Amino acid sequence: MRNFRLPVLAAVLVALAAVSIARTRPVREPAQPLASPPASPFEYTIGGVGLIEPSSENIALGTPVAGVVSEVLVRVGQDVARDEPLFRIESRRENADLVVQRGALDVAEANGAALRAQLADLRDQERKADRLASLDAASRDLLDRRRFAVQVGTARLTQAESELTVARAQVRSTEVEIERRTIRAPIEGRVLQVKVRAGEFAPAGSTPDPLLVLGDVTPLHVRVDVDERDTARLVPGARAIALERGDAERRTWLEFVRIEPYVVPKRSLTGDPTERVDTRVLQAIFRLVDPPPTLLVGQQVDVFIEDLDSAGS
Repeated sequence: MRNFRLPVLAAVLVALAAVSIARTRPVREPAQPLASPPASPFEYTIGGVGLIEPSSENIALGTPVAGVVSEVLVRVGQDVARDEPLFRIESRRENADLVVQRGALDVAEANGAALRAQLADLRDQERKADRLASLDAASRDLLDRRRFAVQVGTARLTQAESELTVARAQVRSTEVEIERRTIRAPIEGRVLQVKVRAGEFAPAGSTPDPLLVLGDVTPLHVRVDVDERDTARLVPGARAIALERGDAERRTWLEFVRIEPYVVPKRSLTGDPTERVDTRVLQAIFRLVDPPPTLLVGQQVDVFIEDLDSAGS
């Protein structure tokens, strides 16, 4: 009997330990998702990730001439008209040159006017000498001198008119150079980003970060990446719907616009244009029908496109 006391006691202690552990073990409730997952309203669907963009796409603006920014005339979110000034590059030297060149132009115009009047007088003297020579009241030598004087006056006037043309061209060239330092809106749209400030140096040409981003947001478009395996089932004109991330109940219907006829590597939507993944995608463009004000350019949405091919089979 004594041989069974130890095993029985051990079994009792193990049972008590198991009961104690079971009682003290915390009860974990099933975790609830922060937001309901997106669900397609269509029976057959093609899913994709969309990126909100202007209907004109993003227009990255720079400056054709490098220089210090003298003035920024717009702010983020402002609607601008076509050819409206956006910002200016400093042009004090060009303005000073323009003053000098306009002065030279005034001198050239005055010189041309004086030579035209002088030539008119020489021609009048030539006519009088010719009339007197026909009456034998003046010598042929006087007539020849009057004719030579007209020829010299004509040559001087031609030279003066050429100098006047050059002076006008120089003024126009400087005016164009000054105008190039005013960056204007190429389309009617909305200012989406301003990355330049007055006093900063703006390099010419393309920059990694555009100085200013402009786009036509009426209407907004969404660019949807459709996996290359689903491209055969993508039918132009199919219905589609966009669901906001974080709130799948907020839905916006989409209207088909076009399909970009070029399969491209899928870009990871992190904001880095050089980051890619292995998948290739076909990009479809849709227009947002009555988008809510919460949808902004650059925002990601989940898009479901109706699979008409599977629905009809």
